[in-house]
Amino acid sequence: MARRITSGGSEALASERAASLSVFFPAYNEQDIIAKTVENASKILPRFADDYEIIVVDDGSADATAVMVEEMAKHDPHVRLVRHARNRGYGAALRTGFESARKELVFFSDADGQFDLAELPGLLGLLDRAPVVLGYRIRRNDPAHRLFIAKVYNLVIRTVFGLKVRDIDCAFKLFRKEALAGVLPLESNGAFISSELLIKLRRRDVPMVERGVHHYPRTTGVSKGATPKVILKTIRDVIRLRMGKPLT
Repeated sequence: MARRITSGGSEALASERAASLSVFFPAYNEQDIIAKTVENASKILPRFADDYEIIVVDDGSADATAVMVEEMAKHDPHVRLVRHARNRGYGAALRTGFESARKELVFFSDADGQFDLAELPGLLGLLDRAPVVLGYRIRRNDPAHRLFIAKVYNLVIRTVFGLKVRDIDCAFKLFRKEALAGVLPLESNGAFISSELLIKLRRRDVPMVERGVHHYPRTTGVSKGATPKVILKTIRDVIRLRMGKPLT
């Protein structure tokens, strides 16, 4: 079970600085927000990271996402683009992000601007308690149907795998790289990737702690999750992992 700590709690945080930090954003057709996301990271990360990199994993976008990141990388050596030649899915983008990370700490968030990177120090301060720190959305700003699907999904994962995590798919997670060594590479190409990661960490008895973070409404683009295709693939992955079969 992951220990939960509420955002703004009174417990003292050990260290809110990172000596070596990789931050990556999976992105698919996010040309309207990606520049702002990367620019915000470039402004915020130097406040609490001594050595850092910003990686955008472009999952075969059909728009100008990759071009925009490539241009930004020319002017900022901390920024790096990793691109899939075709769209391979959210899970594949996360896998590539983990594999591309070069620093001692690895953090990922979505590129759509629904999280505030300025809340990352709250996770950094908990690394002395556990090598995996999971954000959970204090109040999730998504449509009602997505909230319902997420509630059912979390219940299914808890029942089938015994994974007691408040917000499995919250895209605000921080890891010590050595904690990932026994579970990478992951297999899922789809939305099941976060569940697969946490289930495998739990099976290896890796300590995890949770911290509340704020979640803001999407201002550009459209959500790519919770489509019938995504849901069906997730159900398939749940069944296959439960039966001990490969997900790919």
